[in-house]
Amino acid sequence: MQRWLAAFAVLAQAIWAQKQPFDVKAMFEFKRISEHAVAPDGSAVAFTVQAIDLDKNTKPRQIWTVPLSGGSARALTTEGNNYRPKWSPDSKLVAYVSTKSGSAQVWTMNPDGSGARQVTNLSTEADGVIWSGDGKSLVFSSEVFPECSNEECNKRKLDEEKNSKVKARAYTSLLYRHWDQWQGARRKHLFVVPAEGGTPKDLTPGSRDVPPFSLGGPDDYAVSADGLELCYAINTDANSAMSTNSDLWVVPLDASREPRKITENAGADNSPLYSPDGNFLAYRTQIRAGFESDRWRLVVLDRTSGRVNILTEGLDRNAGSFSWSPDSKRLFFSAEDRGRSSIHMIPVAGGASRPVVSGSSHIDEPQFTRDGKTMVYSEASGSRPVELYRAASGGGTPTALTKLNDDVLARYQLTPMEEIWVEGAERARVHSFVVKPPGFKKDQKYPVLFLIHGGPQGAWGESWSYRWNPQVFAAAGFVVVMPNPRGSTGYGQKFTDEVSNDWGGKVYDDIMAVVDHVEAQSWADRERMAAAGGSFGGYMANWILGHSGRFKALVSHAGVYDLRSMAGETEELWFTNWEFGGMPWQSPETHERWSPSVFAKEFRTPTLVIHGEQDFRVPMGQGLQLFSALQMQKVPSKLLLYPDEGHWISKPQNTQLWYKTFLDWVTEWTRKTSQ
Repeated sequence: MQRWLAAFAVLAQAIWAQKQPFDVKAMFEFKRISEHAVAPDGSAVAFTVQAIDLDKNTKPRQIWTVPLSGGSARALTTEGNNYRPKWSPDSKLVAYVSTKSGSAQVWTMNPDGSGARQVTNLSTEADGVIWSGDGKSLVFSSEVFPECSNEECNKRKLDEEKNSKVKARAYTSLLYRHWDQWQGARRKHLFVVPAEGGTPKDLTPGSRDVPPFSLGGPDDYAVSADGLELCYAINTDANSAMSTNSDLWVVPLDASREPRKITENAGADNSPLYSPDGNFLAYRTQIRAGFESDRWRLVVLDRTSGRVNILTEGLDRNAGSFSWSPDSKRLFFSAEDRGRSSIHMIPVAGGASRPVVSGSSHIDEPQFTRDGKTMVYSEASGSRPVELYRAASGGGTPTALTKLNDDVLARYQLTPMEEIWVEGAERARVHSFVVKPPGFKKDQKYPVLFLIHGGPQGAWGESWSYRWNPQVFAAAGFVVVMPNPRGSTGYGQKFTDEVSNDWGGKVYDDIMAVVDHVEAQSWADRERMAAAGGSFGGYMANWILGHSGRFKALVSHAGVYDLRSMAGETEELWFTNWEFGGMPWQSPETHERWSPSVFAKEFRTPTLVIHGEQDFRVPMGQGLQLFSALQMQKVPSKLLLYPDEGHWISKPQNTQLWYKTFLDWVTEWTRKTSQ
């Protein structure tokens, strides 16, 4: 037996040695799966696959299907960008959004990809398509001029806007720009159109965006099972820059009555979803007004009695994506916990939730076949991108439905995530993930790269990422450490709350406790450590600049530098108001205390500064101020600006340059020196 095991180990090592290092070009080879939708009859799963075309600098998306019983996945579309597949209730058609006619419009096709037919032809384009419960109508969104009541008016105004020689903007209220776009004259509205085509009807006229801006997550609108009613989220507060208070409204799909507000919560009410039997409406809610990172609770509204039941009040974790069981008696939802995400089930009548699909990975987006026997979900880990899985709803071993990336994984060296726990500020337990270089040997010394996540209410997880991918950094020779300090989600709401009004306090101490622990490991080269982060992670890199000389290099991507000017430049003012107890003239001491700019005279560490010029969340001025402070004090520094990017770097060739510049910088300053 020992001889066999030894031979197997030698063979495994030989196979591993034949694999190539994993770099950004290898990352571009992956097929990126999203937006899966289960056919109600259980025949197939439709989903979106995004590929990277580096030469064309594009990321085209196409719609694929795979039989639910198993078999090969295949593409249904090939021309243009095609995404957001949605099955009709009878499973005979797939609605989707496509640009193959020259603009984004709603289309339908047969389940085999044949019979493609364009449903809308709007100058303002279309997005976000869903079916009505009876299959007779399609609901979608379009950004229109609020004063226009027909296509002719919208087209005329678009032409006037395009042809005008004057491009000036004038505003009389806040939130005049958001993330990476200036507020224009148009607003997002929801429309309904007969499934066979016709004239779309605007269901949410007015000057508000419906649904409001979202960074992802469940849809903020839904149609009842009988196809008669639309429920949607809208923020009607006068100053939307200071408000997170979205509420749910309902309107008949035939617009025969005026919209009616059905929630009164001071925080956000989002993600409505009708039960299959039509008796209930589930949604997610945040209790605290003005706090975008309050705990998301799962709520059920009885449509007959009006009674509201907060189902997950006893669960100190966020409720993420969710789905009804076909019998309308249970809800299945994803919940983040200590860097992982699993699927939980909770009875609609109330009671404790319990995990039904879990593991050492990120599991999300549960969906069911109409008979309730099969559940489909997405799963990813830190060493494997998203694939789709099916499992019997009663339990059992999951089966992989897609294996689109197995060939790439077989050719490259990726290493599994490990984890550590340390004692942080006030004796709190602080969790971190660690990714070691391929072929790691514990008796060797390695440079260490600490990655600090954004938010600050966010978290690193056992999941796959195309931004800040730790596998790319590890393959370059670094041990990558990813701490989840105070402010991180998935460790209880109190842990998340404790970063607010304390940006450079306990969270900094938590990170340094992780650094202390790692530095003491036999494999860590304490003379070759670097730290990097984006957004709040960039803020923390800037804070470290003025408070620690332990790192040989820092990278600050879209980092907050000066809190006072940040408050005047940024757009989501509810964030500044919550995190620092008001605006700078209301809480000057807090803004002064936690502003990295105050400590600029202490800057010594070589720093790479990266910023997108279209970043309105953390505006470019923050990066420019930081770079000026570094240069004026002759601190080795470099500024990388992207005129065509916002808060995130998304274009393939820009991404390639980002990784190269990042790795060149940290490698240069952590290179071994002769002793």
